[in-house]
Amino acid sequence: MFKRKIYDKLVEWKKESAGSTALLIEGARRIGKSTVAEAFGQNEYASYILIDFSMASSATTSLFDDLSDLDYIFLQLQLQFHTDLHTRNSLIIFDEVQLCPKARQAIKSLVKDGRYDYLETGSLISIKKNVKDILIPSEERKLSMFPMDYEEFRWALNDTATIPLLRKMYESKKPIGDETSRKLMRDFRLYMLVGGMPQAVSEYIQTNNFKKVDAVKRDILQLYKEDFMKIDPTGKASLLFDAIPAQLNKNAARYQVSSVLPDQRADNLLEIIAMMKDSKTVLVSYHSNDPNVGLANSIDLSKFKMFVCDTGLFTTLMFKDSDFTENTIYERLLNDALSANLGYLYENIVAQTLTANGNELFYHTIFNTSSRHNYETDFLLTRKNKICPIEVKSSKYKTHKSLDVFSQKYSSRILFKYLIHTKDFSKDSDIICLPVYLAQFI
Repeated sequence: MFKRKIYDKLVEWKKESAGSTALLIEGARRIGKSTVAEAFGQNEYASYILIDFSMASSATTSLFDDLSDLDYIFLQLQLQFHTDLHTRNSLIIFDEVQLCPKARQAIKSLVKDGRYDYLETGSLISIKKNVKDILIPSEERKLSMFPMDYEEFRWALNDTATIPLLRKMYESKKPIGDETSRKLMRDFRLYMLVGGMPQAVSEYIQTNNFKKVDAVKRDILQLYKEDFMKIDPTGKASLLFDAIPAQLNKNAARYQVSSVLPDQRADNLLEIIAMMKDSKTVLVSYHSNDPNVGLANSIDLSKFKMFVCDTGLFTTLMFKDSDFTENTIYERLLNDALSANLGYLYENIVAQTLTANGNELFYHTIFNTSSRHNYETDFLLTRKNKICPIEVKSSKYKTHKSLDVFSQKYSSRILFKYLIHTKDFSKDSDIICLPVYLAQFI
Protein backbone atom coordinates (compact mmCIF):
# COMPACT_ATOMS: atom_id res chain seq x y z
CA MET A 1 0.00 0.00 0.00
CA PHE A 2 1.18 3.50 -0.83
CA LYS A 3 1.11 6.10 1.93
CA ARG A 4 -2.10 8.11 1.62
CA LYS A 5 -3.07 11.31 3.42
CA ILE A 6 -6.63 10.11 4.00
CA TYR A 7 -5.31 7.50 6.44
CA ASP A 8 -4.67 10.20 9.06
CA LYS A 9 -8.25 11.39 8.63
CA LEU A 10 -9.48 7.86 9.36
CA VAL A 11 -7.44 7.75 12.55
CA GLU A 12 -8.84 11.14 13.54
CA TRP A 13 -12.40 9.93 12.86
CA LYS A 14 -11.91 6.84 15.01
CA LYS A 15 -10.68 8.93 17.92
CA GLU A 16 -13.32 11.66 17.69
CA SER A 17 -16.30 9.49 16.79
CA ALA A 18 -15.71 6.71 19.32
CA GLY A 19 -18.37 4.62 17.61
CA SER A 20 -21.03 7.33 17.35
CA THR A 21 -20.87 7.52 13.54
CA ALA A 22 -19.94 5.40 10.54
CA LEU A 23 -17.59 6.80 7.92
CA LEU A 24 -18.23 6.55 4.18
CA ILE A 25 -15.20 6.95 1.89
CA GLU A 26 -16.60 8.11 -1.42
CA GLY A 27 -14.65 8.36 -4.64
CA ALA A 28 -14.12 7.11 -8.17
CA ARG A 29 -13.19 3.52 -8.78
CA ARG A 30 -9.56 2.37 -8.56
CA ILE A 31 -8.30 5.26 -6.47
CA GLY A 32 -7.41 3.01 -3.51
CA LYS A 33 -10.47 3.21 -1.24
CA SER A 34 -10.57 -0.50 -0.40
CA THR A 35 -6.81 -0.70 0.12
CA VAL A 36 -6.67 2.14 2.62
CA ALA A 37 -9.79 0.87 4.43
CA GLU A 38 -8.29 -2.59 4.88
CA ALA A 39 -4.93 -1.20 6.01
CA PHE A 40 -6.79 0.92 8.56
CA GLY A 41 -8.58 -2.17 9.87
CA GLN A 42 -5.35 -4.14 10.09
CA ASN A 43 -3.36 -1.45 11.86
CA GLU A 44 -5.85 0.24 14.17
CA TYR A 45 -8.06 -2.61 15.45
CA ALA A 46 -7.68 -6.01 17.10
CA SER A 47 -9.67 -7.49 14.19
CA TYR A 48 -11.67 -6.46 11.16
CA ILE A 49 -14.08 -7.93 8.64
CA LEU A 50 -14.20 -6.67 5.07
CA ILE A 51 -17.43 -7.44 3.21
CA ASP A 52 -16.89 -6.84 -0.50
CA PHE A 53 -20.40 -6.51 -1.88
CA SER A 54 -19.13 -6.90 -5.45
CA MET A 55 -18.57 -10.58 -4.67
CA ALA A 56 -20.44 -11.23 -1.40
CA SER A 57 -22.60 -14.35 -1.22
CA SER A 58 -26.36 -14.19 -0.92
CA ALA A 59 -25.95 -15.63 2.58
CA THR A 60 -24.02 -12.49 3.53
CA THR A 61 -26.16 -9.88 1.77
CA SER A 62 -29.41 -11.39 3.09
CA LEU A 63 -28.24 -10.75 6.67
CA PHE A 64 -29.21 -7.11 6.21
CA ASP A 65 -32.80 -7.85 5.22
CA ASP A 66 -33.82 -8.26 8.86
CA LEU A 67 -32.11 -6.30 11.64
CA SER A 68 -34.28 -7.55 14.50
CA ASP A 69 -31.53 -9.82 15.85
CA LEU A 70 -28.11 -8.16 15.66
CA ASP A 71 -26.55 -10.93 17.77
CA TYR A 72 -27.41 -13.40 15.02
CA ILE A 73 -25.97 -11.11 12.33
CA PHE A 74 -22.68 -10.68 14.17
CA LEU A 75 -22.48 -14.42 14.87
CA GLN A 76 -22.98 -15.19 11.18
CA LEU A 77 -20.37 -12.64 10.10
CA GLN A 78 -17.81 -14.17 12.45
CA LEU A 79 -18.58 -17.66 11.15
CA GLN A 80 -18.57 -16.68 7.48
CA PHE A 81 -15.36 -14.63 7.65
CA HIS A 82 -13.60 -16.78 10.29
CA THR A 83 -12.86 -13.72 12.39
CA ASP A 84 -13.54 -12.94 16.04
CA LEU A 85 -15.12 -9.56 16.70
CA HIS A 86 -14.13 -7.65 19.84
CA THR A 87 -16.43 -5.09 21.45
CA ARG A 88 -15.11 -1.56 20.75
CA ASN A 89 -11.97 -2.95 19.12
CA SER A 90 -13.15 -4.33 15.80
CA LEU A 91 -13.96 -2.70 12.47
CA ILE A 92 -16.53 -3.90 9.95
CA ILE A 93 -15.92 -2.61 6.41
CA PHE A 94 -18.72 -2.44 3.85
CA ASP A 95 -16.76 -2.35 0.60
CA GLU A 96 -18.61 -1.20 -2.55
CA VAL A 97 -21.60 -0.55 -0.31
CA GLN A 98 -23.61 0.96 -3.16
CA LEU A 99 -24.18 -2.60 -4.38
CA CYS A 100 -26.08 -3.49 -1.21
CA PRO A 101 -28.29 -0.49 -0.30
CA LYS A 102 -29.88 -2.35 2.64
CA ALA A 103 -26.45 -2.73 4.25
CA ARG A 104 -25.98 1.01 3.98
CA GLN A 105 -29.40 1.62 5.52
CA ALA A 106 -28.52 -0.82 8.33
CA ILE A 107 -25.77 1.55 9.50
CA LYS A 108 -28.29 3.40 11.67
CA SER A 109 -29.08 0.30 13.75
CA LEU A 110 -25.50 -0.96 13.77
CA VAL A 111 -24.07 2.33 15.02
CA LYS A 112 -26.80 2.58 17.65
CA ASP A 113 -25.84 -0.89 18.88
CA GLY A 114 -22.36 0.50 19.52
CA ARG A 115 -20.31 -2.69 19.66
CA TYR A 116 -18.12 -2.10 16.60
CA ASP A 117 -16.91 0.61 14.25
CA TYR A 118 -18.12 0.81 10.64
CA LEU A 119 -16.35 2.01 7.54
CA GLU A 120 -18.04 2.12 4.13
CA THR A 121 -16.46 2.58 0.73
CA GLY A 122 -18.28 3.22 -2.50
CA SER A 123 -18.58 4.86 -5.87
CA LEU A 124 -21.70 6.07 -7.67
CA ILE A 125 -23.12 6.44 -4.16
CA SER A 126 -25.77 9.02 -5.05
CA ILE A 127 -27.27 7.72 -8.28
CA LYS A 128 -30.94 6.88 -8.06
CA LYS A 129 -30.85 3.11 -8.24
CA ASN A 130 -28.33 2.94 -5.39
CA VAL A 131 -30.49 4.91 -2.96
CA LYS A 132 -33.93 3.81 -4.14
CA ASP A 133 -36.29 2.84 -1.31
CA ILE A 134 -33.70 3.25 1.45
CA LEU A 135 -33.27 5.81 4.19
CA ILE A 136 -29.76 7.30 4.22
CA PRO A 137 -28.58 7.06 7.86
CA SER A 138 -27.89 10.35 9.60
CA GLU A 139 -25.10 8.54 11.47
CA GLU A 140 -23.13 8.32 8.22
CA ARG A 141 -20.31 10.80 7.71
CA LYS A 142 -18.86 11.25 4.22
CA LEU A 143 -15.23 11.66 3.30
CA SER A 144 -14.16 12.25 -0.30
CA MET A 145 -11.10 10.47 -1.64
CA PHE A 146 -9.21 11.43 -4.77
CA PRO A 147 -6.35 10.03 -6.86
CA MET A 148 -2.88 10.36 -5.36
CA ASP A 149 -1.80 13.99 -5.24
CA TYR A 150 1.72 15.10 -6.14
CA GLU A 151 3.05 14.70 -2.63
CA GLU A 152 1.66 11.15 -2.38
CA PHE A 153 3.21 10.42 -5.79
CA ARG A 154 6.61 11.60 -4.57
CA TRP A 155 6.20 9.46 -1.45
CA ALA A 156 5.59 6.45 -3.71
CA LEU A 157 8.95 7.21 -5.37
CA ASN A 158 10.59 7.27 -1.91
CA ASP A 159 11.00 11.04 -2.09
CA THR A 160 10.02 12.84 1.10
CA ALA A 161 12.21 15.90 0.51
CA THR A 162 10.77 17.57 -2.60
CA ILE A 163 7.39 18.79 -1.33
CA PRO A 164 8.71 20.44 1.87
CA LEU A 165 11.28 22.23 -0.29
CA LEU A 166 8.59 23.34 -2.72
CA ARG A 167 6.55 24.67 0.19
CA LYS A 168 9.54 26.73 1.34
CA MET A 169 9.93 28.05 -2.21
CA TYR A 170 6.28 29.07 -2.29
CA GLU A 171 6.49 30.79 1.08
CA SER A 172 9.67 32.66 0.15
CA LYS A 173 8.02 34.08 -3.01
CA LYS A 174 11.39 34.04 -4.75
CA PRO A 175 12.58 32.39 -7.98
CA ILE A 176 14.71 29.27 -7.63
CA GLY A 177 16.58 29.56 -10.94
CA ASP A 178 15.72 28.39 -14.44
CA GLU A 179 17.81 25.21 -14.40
CA THR A 180 16.34 23.93 -11.13
CA SER A 181 12.86 24.97 -12.17
CA ARG A 182 13.18 23.01 -15.43
CA LYS A 183 14.16 19.91 -13.44
CA LEU A 184 11.19 20.40 -11.10
CA MET A 185 8.87 20.86 -14.08
CA ARG A 186 10.12 17.63 -15.64
CA ASP A 187 9.46 15.78 -12.38
CA PHE A 188 5.97 17.25 -12.22
CA ARG A 189 5.22 16.34 -15.84
CA LEU A 190 6.10 12.75 -14.94
CA TYR A 191 3.29 12.89 -12.37
CA MET A 192 0.96 14.40 -14.94
CA LEU A 193 1.65 11.54 -17.36
CA VAL A 194 1.60 8.60 -14.94
CA GLY A 195 -1.20 10.11 -12.88
CA GLY A 196 -2.37 9.32 -9.38
CA MET A 197 -4.19 6.01 -9.85
CA PRO A 198 -2.35 3.57 -7.54
CA GLN A 199 -2.29 0.77 -10.13
CA ALA A 200 -0.69 3.05 -12.71
CA VAL A 201 1.86 4.34 -10.20
CA SER A 202 2.72 0.78 -9.17
CA GLU A 203 3.14 -0.27 -12.79
CA TYR A 204 5.46 2.68 -13.45
CA ILE A 205 7.60 1.86 -10.41
CA GLN A 206 7.81 -1.82 -11.33
CA THR A 207 8.41 -1.54 -15.08
CA ASN A 208 9.49 2.03 -15.90
CA ASN A 209 7.55 1.47 -19.13
CA PHE A 210 4.98 4.04 -20.22
CA LYS A 211 3.31 1.59 -22.60
CA LYS A 212 2.49 -0.74 -19.72
CA VAL A 213 1.36 2.18 -17.58
CA ASP A 214 -0.85 3.29 -20.43
CA ALA A 215 -2.43 -0.19 -20.64
CA VAL A 216 -3.37 0.02 -16.95
CA LYS A 217 -4.96 3.43 -17.47
CA ARG A 218 -6.93 2.21 -20.48
CA ASP A 219 -8.38 -0.58 -18.34
CA ILE A 220 -9.47 1.99 -15.76
CA LEU A 221 -11.02 4.20 -18.44
CA GLN A 222 -12.98 1.22 -19.67
CA LEU A 223 -14.31 0.66 -16.13
CA TYR A 224 -15.37 4.29 -16.02
CA LYS A 225 -17.22 3.94 -19.32
CA GLU A 226 -19.05 0.95 -17.84
CA ASP A 227 -19.95 3.09 -14.83
CA PHE A 228 -21.31 5.79 -17.12
CA MET A 229 -23.58 3.24 -18.73
CA LYS A 230 -24.99 2.59 -15.24
CA ILE A 231 -25.61 6.30 -14.85
CA ASP A 232 -27.05 6.68 -18.34
CA PRO A 233 -27.85 3.57 -20.40
CA THR A 234 -28.38 5.75 -23.49
CA GLY A 235 -24.61 6.29 -23.72
CA LYS A 236 -24.74 10.08 -23.56
CA ALA A 237 -22.57 10.26 -20.42
CA SER A 238 -19.92 8.06 -22.02
CA LEU A 239 -19.79 10.24 -25.12
CA LEU A 240 -19.55 13.40 -23.01
CA PHE A 241 -16.64 11.86 -21.11
CA ASP A 242 -14.72 10.79 -24.21
CA ALA A 243 -14.99 14.30 -25.65
CA ILE A 244 -13.45 16.11 -22.65
CA PRO A 245 -9.95 16.61 -24.19
CA ALA A 246 -11.40 17.79 -27.51
CA GLN A 247 -13.78 20.18 -25.75
CA LEU A 248 -11.00 21.72 -23.66
CA ASN A 249 -8.77 21.98 -26.72
CA LYS A 250 -11.41 24.15 -28.42
CA ASN A 251 -10.77 26.81 -25.78
CA ALA A 252 -14.46 27.65 -25.90
CA ALA A 253 -16.31 29.47 -23.14
CA ARG A 254 -18.18 26.30 -22.16
CA TYR A 255 -18.55 22.62 -22.87
CA GLN A 256 -20.39 22.61 -26.20
CA VAL A 257 -22.84 19.78 -25.67
CA SER A 258 -24.44 20.10 -29.11
CA SER A 259 -21.12 19.38 -30.85
CA VAL A 260 -20.93 16.03 -29.05
CA LEU A 261 -24.63 15.20 -28.94
CA PRO A 262 -26.43 16.83 -31.89
CA ASP A 263 -29.88 18.18 -31.07
CA GLN A 264 -29.04 18.19 -27.34
CA ARG A 265 -28.55 21.20 -25.08
CA ALA A 266 -26.86 21.41 -21.71
CA ASP A 267 -30.20 22.39 -20.16
CA ASN A 268 -31.55 18.95 -21.08
CA LEU A 269 -28.62 17.09 -19.54
CA LEU A 270 -28.27 18.76 -16.16
CA GLU A 271 -29.14 15.57 -14.27
CA ILE A 272 -26.64 13.48 -16.23
CA ILE A 273 -23.92 16.10 -15.70
CA ALA A 274 -24.66 16.20 -11.97
CA MET A 275 -24.46 12.41 -11.73
CA MET A 276 -21.18 12.36 -13.62
CA LYS A 277 -19.84 14.89 -11.15
CA ASP A 278 -21.16 12.85 -8.22
CA SER A 279 -19.33 9.81 -9.58
CA LYS A 280 -16.10 11.77 -9.04
CA THR A 281 -14.69 10.42 -12.29
CA VAL A 282 -15.06 13.91 -13.73
CA LEU A 283 -14.57 17.36 -12.29
CA VAL A 284 -17.07 20.01 -13.31
CA SER A 285 -16.29 23.72 -13.20
CA TYR A 286 -19.40 25.89 -13.35
CA HIS A 287 -19.59 29.42 -14.66
CA SER A 288 -20.04 32.04 -11.95
CA ASN A 289 -22.11 34.84 -13.44
CA ASP A 290 -21.28 37.34 -10.69
CA PRO A 291 -17.95 36.33 -9.14
CA ASN A 292 -17.93 37.21 -5.47
CA VAL A 293 -17.28 35.50 -2.14
CA GLY A 294 -20.36 33.29 -2.52
CA LEU A 295 -19.40 31.87 -5.91
CA ALA A 296 -22.02 29.13 -5.68
CA ASN A 297 -24.76 31.74 -5.37
CA SER A 298 -24.34 32.87 -8.98
CA ILE A 299 -23.55 29.72 -10.92
CA ASP A 300 -25.03 28.87 -14.29
CA LEU A 301 -25.57 25.09 -14.28
CA SER A 302 -25.95 25.01 -18.06
CA LYS A 303 -22.57 26.66 -18.61
CA PHE A 304 -19.68 24.49 -17.46
CA LYS A 305 -16.34 22.95 -18.27
CA MET A 306 -15.48 19.35 -17.60
CA PHE A 307 -12.18 17.76 -16.57
CA VAL A 308 -11.00 14.21 -15.85
CA CYS A 309 -10.45 13.35 -12.18
CA ASP A 310 -6.89 12.20 -12.90
CA THR A 311 -4.57 13.91 -15.36
CA GLY A 312 -2.78 10.63 -16.09
CA LEU A 313 -6.09 9.24 -17.32
CA PHE A 314 -6.67 12.49 -19.22
CA THR A 315 -3.36 11.99 -21.05
CA THR A 316 -4.40 8.51 -22.15
CA LEU A 317 -7.86 9.76 -23.13
CA MET A 318 -6.17 12.36 -25.37
CA PHE A 319 -4.74 9.55 -27.52
CA LYS A 320 -7.64 7.11 -27.28
CA ASP A 321 -7.84 6.79 -31.08
CA SER A 322 -4.73 4.56 -31.01
CA ASP A 323 -4.63 1.09 -29.49
CA PHE A 324 -2.00 2.38 -27.10
CA THR A 325 -0.15 5.60 -26.43
CA GLU A 326 3.38 5.11 -27.69
CA ASN A 327 6.36 5.60 -25.42
CA THR A 328 7.69 8.26 -27.81
CA ILE A 329 4.61 10.42 -27.22
CA TYR A 330 5.08 10.10 -23.47
CA GLU A 331 8.75 10.94 -23.81
CA ARG A 332 7.98 14.05 -25.83
CA LEU A 333 5.34 15.11 -23.34
CA LEU A 334 7.76 14.49 -20.49
CA ASN A 335 10.40 16.67 -22.12
CA ASP A 336 7.88 19.35 -23.14
CA ALA A 337 8.76 18.66 -26.80
CA LEU A 338 5.35 17.80 -28.24
CA SER A 339 4.28 20.40 -30.77
CA ALA A 340 0.61 20.39 -29.80
CA ASN A 341 -0.72 23.17 -27.61
CA LEU A 342 -1.07 21.49 -24.23
CA GLY A 343 -2.81 24.28 -22.36
CA TYR A 344 -5.79 22.06 -21.69
CA LEU A 345 -3.52 19.40 -20.15
CA TYR A 346 -2.26 21.96 -17.64
CA GLU A 347 -5.81 23.19 -17.00
CA ASN A 348 -6.74 19.64 -16.07
CA ILE A 349 -3.90 19.22 -13.57
CA VAL A 350 -4.76 22.55 -11.95
CA ALA A 351 -8.41 21.50 -11.71
CA GLN A 352 -7.33 18.20 -10.14
CA THR A 353 -5.00 19.93 -7.69
CA LEU A 354 -7.56 22.51 -6.59
CA THR A 355 -10.22 19.82 -6.10
CA ALA A 356 -7.92 17.58 -4.06
CA ASN A 357 -7.33 20.56 -1.76
CA GLY A 358 -11.05 20.88 -1.07
CA ASN A 359 -12.01 23.63 -3.54
CA GLU A 360 -15.12 23.65 -5.68
CA LEU A 361 -14.38 24.68 -9.27
CA PHE A 362 -15.70 27.90 -10.82
CA TYR A 363 -14.68 30.05 -13.76
CA HIS A 364 -15.82 33.31 -15.36
CA THR A 365 -15.93 34.80 -18.82
CA ILE A 366 -16.23 38.42 -19.88
CA PHE A 367 -17.46 39.11 -23.39
CA ASN A 368 -15.97 42.13 -25.11
CA THR A 369 -18.60 43.52 -27.47
CA SER A 370 -16.18 45.55 -29.57
CA SER A 371 -13.66 42.74 -30.19
CA ARG A 372 -16.33 40.00 -30.05
CA HIS A 373 -13.95 38.04 -27.82
CA ASN A 374 -14.49 36.08 -24.62
CA TYR A 375 -11.89 36.70 -21.91
CA GLU A 376 -11.89 33.68 -19.65
CA THR A 377 -10.60 33.43 -16.09
CA ASP A 378 -9.81 29.73 -15.81
CA PHE A 379 -10.48 29.29 -12.08
CA LEU A 380 -11.81 31.33 -9.17
CA LEU A 381 -11.09 30.74 -5.49
CA THR A 382 -12.43 32.49 -2.41
CA ARG A 383 -9.99 33.52 0.27
CA LYS A 384 -10.58 35.87 3.23
CA ASN A 385 -13.85 37.30 1.90
CA LYS A 386 -12.22 38.05 -1.44
CA ILE A 387 -11.75 36.19 -4.70
CA CYS A 388 -8.55 35.01 -6.36
CA PRO A 389 -8.66 34.70 -10.16
CA ILE A 390 -6.35 32.14 -11.81
CA GLU A 391 -5.19 32.01 -15.41
CA VAL A 392 -3.35 28.92 -16.67
CA LYS A 393 -0.70 29.00 -19.40
CA SER A 394 1.14 26.02 -20.90
CA SER A 395 4.17 27.89 -22.22
CA LYS A 396 6.02 31.14 -21.84
CA TYR A 397 3.40 33.83 -21.63
CA LYS A 398 3.58 37.26 -23.22
CA THR A 399 0.24 38.62 -22.11
CA HIS A 400 -2.41 37.84 -19.53
CA LYS A 401 -5.29 39.73 -21.06
CA SER A 402 -8.00 37.69 -19.32
CA LEU A 403 -6.60 38.49 -15.89
CA ASP A 404 -6.26 42.15 -16.85
CA VAL A 405 -9.86 42.40 -18.06
CA PHE A 406 -11.15 40.58 -14.99
CA SER A 407 -9.13 42.86 -12.71
CA GLN A 408 -10.46 45.99 -14.33
CA LYS A 409 -14.04 44.90 -13.82
CA TYR A 410 -13.79 43.39 -10.33
CA SER A 411 -10.80 45.12 -8.77
CA SER A 412 -12.48 45.74 -5.39
CA ARG A 413 -13.27 42.02 -4.98
CA ILE A 414 -9.78 40.64 -5.61
CA LEU A 415 -7.28 39.48 -2.98
CA PHE A 416 -4.55 37.87 -5.12
CA LYS A 417 -4.16 37.25 -8.84
CA TYR A 418 -2.36 34.13 -10.05
CA LEU A 419 -0.90 33.15 -13.37
CA ILE A 420 0.06 29.46 -13.36
CA HIS A 421 2.61 28.53 -16.01
CA THR A 422 5.60 26.28 -16.71
CA LYS A 423 8.35 28.74 -15.80
CA ASP A 424 10.03 29.82 -12.57
CA PHE A 425 8.34 31.94 -9.91
CA SER A 426 8.07 35.63 -10.74
CA LYS A 427 5.83 38.64 -10.26
CA ASP A 428 4.37 40.76 -13.01
CA SER A 429 3.20 43.90 -11.27
CA ASP A 430 0.59 42.56 -8.82
CA ILE A 431 0.20 39.19 -10.57
CA ILE A 432 1.84 36.21 -8.86
CA CYS A 433 3.29 33.95 -11.55
CA LEU A 434 3.60 30.41 -10.20
CA PRO A 435 5.14 27.32 -11.77
CA VAL A 436 2.42 24.68 -11.93
CA TYR A 437 4.19 22.51 -9.35
CA LEU A 438 3.49 25.22 -6.74
CA ALA A 439 -0.26 25.43 -7.45
CA GLN A 440 -0.87 22.90 -4.65
CA PHE A 441 -0.05 25.60 -2.07
CA ILE A 442 -2.48 28.30 -3.19
